[in-house]
Formats: sequence, C-alpha cells, structure tokens
Amino acid sequence: MKVPQGGLARRHERALNSLSSQASCRRRAARADQKVAAPQPSEAKGANPDGVGVAGRSWAEGVVSGGIYIRGMAMLANPLPQLTDDPTGRALGLDLPPGRVIGPAADPLLWYADAPAAPADWTRLAPARRAAGLHPVLLGGTQELVDWELAPEEMSYPGDHDAEDVLEELWAGHAAGLGHGAEDWPGLAEGPEPREDPECSAAEVAAAATCEGHLKGARAALVPARRSADVPAALGWHGPENHEHDVARLCAVLRSWEDRFGARVVGLSPTSLTVSVATPPTDEDEALVLAAEHFAFCPDGVETDLAQYAESLRGGPSWTFWWD
Repeated sequence: MKVPQGGLARRHERALNSLSSQASCRRRAARADQKVAAPQPSEAKGANPDGVGVAGRSWAEGVVSGGIYIRGMAMLANPLPQLTDDPTGRALGLDLPPGRVIGPAADPLLWYADAPAAPADWTRLAPARRAAGLHPVLLGGTQELVDWELAPEEMSYPGDHDAEDVLEELWAGHAAGLGHGAEDWPGLAEGPEPREDPECSAAEVAAAATCEGHLKGARAALVPARRSADVPAALGWHGPENHEHDVARLCAVLRSWEDRFGARVVGLSPTSLTVSVATPPTDEDEALVLAAEHFAFCPDGVETDLAQYAESLRGGPSWTFWWD
C-alpha cells in the first residue's frame, strides 16, 4: 500500500481517526446489543440459505432445484453429468453455446465454453442457475485452465465461517500497514436499501468485461454451487493462496456482500476476482468501513490511501481484487 504524502496524508489521517471513532462507536453499540435478548429463529427477518436469520432484506438466492440441504453443510445434486452427452443443455431446458464438461465423469467440476464469451453469453447462461443450480462465471487470464491447479477437495464449506470473524482476523494481521491496530476493526458496513436487480447488474458487468479489461477473451463456465458467492470454493480456486489458503473463508465474505450489496461473482483469473455490485454504498462513512473490509479481504488491492479507495466504492458497479 502506498504511503500518502502532503494533503493526502492529512486526509488519510482524518480517515484513520474517523475509522477509529466508528470502531469505538460500534463496539459500544455491540455491548449494548448484548443486553438485548436475541430473537428466536422464527422471529428473525429474512433467511439465508443456511437457515440462519439475516436482518433486513437478503439478496441471497433461494433453494436450488433438485438440491439436498443439511444444516451446516451443502449436499447438492450435480447436474453436470447430464451435459456430458448433451452439452447444449436441452434436456435441462437450456440453450448453451458449444462447450464441454470438465472433471471426473461421475462428478464433473464445471461446464466450459469452447470459445471466448460474447457480451450476450451471460444472459444466455443465466437460466441455468434456476433450472439446475449452475452459476455462470467468466474464466480468464493468460493461463490454460489445466494450469489453474483447481482443488475443491482442499476447501471447506463457506457456510461454516462467519464473515465478520474472517475479516476481523485478516484485519488484525494487516492493519499495521494502515497505522491501525487490531482493536480499530470497525465492523461490517451497512448496505443501502436494494435498488437494482443483482442478476441484471451481473449481466451488465459481464457483458462489459468481455469487451475490455483483464477478462477480455475469457470463456464462460457453469459451476454447481448453492450461491454465486460459493463458486470460487466450488472450483477449488487458489487465487488468494498467499493471503488465505482456504478460499471458502473468503466466500463467506462474498456471501455477506451478496446480502448487503447485491454482489455476484462474475469473473475469475488465476489471481483475480471480479464481482458485480447491484447496490454499492453511497454514504461516505459506510464506504470507509467497507474499504476496511476490502483491505482485510485483499490488502494487495488497496493501492491508494483508505479514504481515496473508499471514494471509488461509492456508486461503483463492480469490484475487482487481485493477489500477488
């Protein structure tokens, strides 16, 4: 992370003071909340796919058709074997571009397109999510897929991790680079009121990504997963390996961003992750708290001071993270 100078340094100091103040306020609020009895599960608002109550409206996707769910772990029927002899997906009511199934015949890892994705391909693949629990994602970069060293058996289950616990732990390990201590963790940012359809936002971001940027030339894939946020773990993706070996822990954070900001995993390369954001923060203070989350999630991605980075999050339709 770059060390700010001059006027940026003064603004950076104000941002740090603001973050520390928010951390203190949120700790006091948390202590106050501990005095209030927690609601019973039947009283909780909304519900995430793990059966745990989520305050407010949730962007989380509903039950996957044909899947079997057990609290604490996900056991989903894998529909990919049906595409082995029917790669267009007609038996599932789909109309896929030319592609092939990759992985063991009994339990394939993904369906993978033969050619680079066109702008309209995401919309073409989107029905697979509801029809078969297959989530679209763009796979790009300079390496062949065979060189990605995908290892899903090495990953845990995202639902077994708490997003804030993961971020607070990662923050504690890197906060000194910002001049902070572990005690300055501000908690999770509050998401704004939902405004856009997350699936439409994902399609727009994916269409733009196929035309320019690091995902230009990426191929479309379909991955069996309970939620879009779980796709990196379902693939056994090792992009953040130097930061976090078990990507399922980061997927727990992605789940939280799904709920709070309408995020969807849109693209992966061997070392980068792109998500669409249907409802980005608009409030300056909450954007700063979210910037702290991003720093904990991917310290390599914050190349400016935290306050300047927070400005880039307000109203942005997508977030891209990369790890050395």
